[in-house]
Amino acid sequence: MSVLPIITYPAPVLEQPCAPVTAFDRELARLLDDMYETMLAADGVGLAAPQVGIAKQIAVVDVGDEHGRIELINPVIMETRGEQIDVEGCLSFPGLFGEVPRAKFVNVRAQNRRGRPFTLAATGFLARALQHEIDHLHGVLFTTKVIRYCDLKELEG
Repeated sequence: MSVLPIITYPAPVLEQPCAPVTAFDRELARLLDDMYETMLAADGVGLAAPQVGIAKQIAVVDVGDEHGRIELINPVIMETRGEQIDVEGCLSFPGLFGEVPRAKFVNVRAQNRRGRPFTLAATGFLARALQHEIDHLHGVLFTTKVIRYCDLKELEG
């Protein structure tokens, strides 16, 4: 596995819709492994393919809960409920944090690395992370949804 360079704003790939994945092969498996390794090395909880310069509908998430490593290929949010507002950051915006409203509950349909479909229902922090990464796949950045920016000192206190 390799740690990939993380693309930062204003790289155009971050704001473009991504193409669906059609080939479920060794190259995809290697990319998923590298993305996960990159996310961990950067101390993140999610990483989308455009953040490593690849405009494909691929994301990895691991918020440290019982779900562990989640790989999302061609994900679609099927259902949302409720609202939560909390602080988010993004590996493509180092040092920038803001309060973002998100759904409290999401039901996501995606494919795994072998192309098999699955659904995942999530609440709280996992729901937030899934929404953040799926937004990346549509060229939507968290900065477009921030209602208030936060200072790092404010977050630590």
